[in-house]
Amino acid sequence: MTTTHGPTLLGVRHHGPGSARAVRAALDAAAPRVVLIEGPPEGDALLALAADEAMRPPVALLAHAVDDPGRAAFWPLAEFSPEWVAIRWALAHDVPARFIDLPAAHSLALAAADEASGDAESAEPDDPAESDASRDDESLRIDPLAVLAEAAGYDDPERWWEDVVEHQGAGGADDPFAPFAAVAEAMGALRERYGDGGPRRDLVREAHMRGRLRAARKEFGDDGVAVVCGAWHVPALGRKTTAAADRALLKGLPKVKTGMTWVPWTHRRLARHSGYGAGIDSPGWYGHLFGVPDRPVERWLTKVAGLLREEDRTVSSAHVIEAVRLAETLAAMRGRPLAGLTETTDAVRAVMCEGSDVPLGLIHDRLIVGEVLGEVPDTAPAVPLQRDLTALQRTLRLKPEALERELDLDLRKETDAERGRLLHRLRLLGIDWGEPAAGRGSTGTFRETWRLRWEPELYVRVAEAGVWGTTVLSAATAKAESRALSATALAEVTALAERCLLAALPDALPVVMRALADRAALDADVGRLAQALPALARSLRYGDVRSTDTGALGEVAAGLAERICVGLPPACAGLDADGAAEMRGHLDSVHIAVGLLPDDRGRDLAGRWGAVLHKLAGRDTVPGVIRGRAARLLLDDGRLAEDEAARFMGLALSPGTPPTDAAAWIEGFVGGPAGAGRRQAGSSAGGMLLVHDERLLGLVDAWLTGVSAEAFTDVLPLLRRTFSAYEPGVRRTLGELVRRGPAQGGPVASEAAAPGFGPGLDEARADAVLPVLRLLLGADGIGTTDNSDDLLEATG
Repeated sequence: MTTTHGPTLLGVRHHGPGSARAVRAALDAAAPRVVLIEGPPEGDALLALAADEAMRPPVALLAHAVDDPGRAAFWPLAEFSPEWVAIRWALAHDVPARFIDLPAAHSLALAAADEASGDAESAEPDDPAESDASRDDESLRIDPLAVLAEAAGYDDPERWWEDVVEHQGAGGADDPFAPFAAVAEAMGALRERYGDGGPRRDLVREAHMRGRLRAARKEFGDDGVAVVCGAWHVPALGRKTTAAADRALLKGLPKVKTGMTWVPWTHRRLARHSGYGAGIDSPGWYGHLFGVPDRPVERWLTKVAGLLREEDRTVSSAHVIEAVRLAETLAAMRGRPLAGLTETTDAVRAVMCEGSDVPLGLIHDRLIVGEVLGEVPDTAPAVPLQRDLTALQRTLRLKPEALERELDLDLRKETDAERGRLLHRLRLLGIDWGEPAAGRGSTGTFRETWRLRWEPELYVRVAEAGVWGTTVLSAATAKAESRALSATALAEVTALAERCLLAALPDALPVVMRALADRAALDADVGRLAQALPALARSLRYGDVRSTDTGALGEVAAGLAERICVGLPPACAGLDADGAAEMRGHLDSVHIAVGLLPDDRGRDLAGRWGAVLHKLAGRDTVPGVIRGRAARLLLDDGRLAEDEAARFMGLALSPGTPPTDAAAWIEGFVGGPAGAGRRQAGSSAGGMLLVHDERLLGLVDAWLTGVSAEAFTDVLPLLRRTFSAYEPGVRRTLGELVRRGPAQGGPVASEAAAPGFGPGLDEARADAVLPVLRLLLGADGIGTTDNSDDLLEATG
């Protein structure tokens, strides 16, 4: 919008490619001497970086409170954002560009004040990139685009905007200001009808904009000023008000010391569905409309075809031609000037996807939204921790990417080991760039798998973590020491010790170990001791892979294991069902942990632990699920003969035992490990035991067929939970064995437990393969029990 004498007010839709093209044309025609842009004035000093070749949108201005880096706000800009086009135009024409919105120092302070007062709805920092009416307030709220679209007979604001702006060229060849005049008139009518219609803070923001506009008009003259702002604000900027009235609105605003920089942004974060109210659903589509010189529909459908071909779908040139024809036909039938995203999507579904919506999910994620990650030059301001992290990312060749990917690390290689340490240190600092993932086909101690995805919000996390140190190593060390001193639970300290070893933080370990020893000495709860031991055992077992000193950990782990062996039997007596289930989980975790302890301590502790399990398996006061689990662990370790296991089962399933207790014993004995792993590989081990030992299966079958009808109803849930965790093939085999009836009770003497299996393990024949494996792998140390995990890894 322009007048004969006055500033050029260009009301835009944030992130609108049509608005961006129109702004470029209007600025070329108006040739202003200064360009004022909606945005935080603290960003003025950073505008020159937009001309750097290394600056590639989408990017965002990041403002954070210096004393509280977690208090932050973003102002995202895409290549097709009108504000970005205005900045680039000003830099290219050597014209000053200035931000005129309310300073971030005030908006962050206001957000903090709102949050402290409990006004959660307005506690979020104002975001100039979002649709103006999407910022909720208790006053009347409207969406200007939705109101205008409804008035024009549209039920979708996005489709209305495409028809009237995106598909209408650059704003008209005769008058580049005509689109802005029309938008300003429409917004003026809406504000007359609905009043301010938006957040109450808009009045303060608009007062500040008017003040900056007055100063620019005084410096450059009325005709030398162009303003690029949200269309909703145009009527307010043209309103006749006094400087004194605006100053009164701004008087007494709170203020905080603020730092600001540029950070990379992503198309996914520009999309409204991601939770960030940027006002657009399809940034990838809008980027395409802005970037292509001609034939946008044909070029878009060609992109779609290329993506589908990469996914091994058969898409030919004929498909593209037919999809273009269908999209254009749909647009004509619907009265649209050009096929839009709706028409092209419908055409892709019908022609390229054979009517299926499944491939459309991929198209939506990769193209309609997109996974573009912007870039920022090194000269942009950053906290020292961010600079150290950037240097490490380059040294280790770990480029931040918006698209999620898996990273497999071999910790025997120095570069991979350093990558793993960096990711563990970042997780300790709360910078979750990587998440540990289950490796595919690898269970060894020298493998790690990470799932990486860089999110723009991680820059805020880096700024927050900057209070701990100037480098990743020093910051992680300082935070680990602080957490060790403030921890109250023993398991929390042991988990922290494990994380310090994984992250290679030797300077933090002494503090952590002192805290660990203090907590362990004061804690007498067997359950908490059992929760703490596994992390220490893993660290002791696998610490040599990362060349870390675990001597101090060994002393603490041995002490914990000794106290568990003493305190566990009395702790298991008199437990209810829930307590017994929880203690069963502790039993599993301690058993695994004892097996992981090094040889110098593990042998003695393993003997003591075996004695504890024997005591639990034969004590009547211990709940059945724990007795059954203890017997099973002894059997798996070869510490319990098969005849003795059958005797334990026979006693547990005797007629004098209550059916619910007997069912609980069965659940402990043949069920998988307690916890989340029930339905994984371990959960079928009990079923395979019954498959290969028909004596035990016969005992279970005979007991179950003898349970009374009344008791059967009570034990059915326990049995169903146990047997439903088995793999379908295991359940089918058990059914076949029961159907042919190996026995009606008691042990069954059989030379072969099942067809194709011998009566037991021939250890001599099993050991004979180890020398051959050592020869093939060139690993003389492989073959002992202590290296069984490495042998499994080496043999795949």
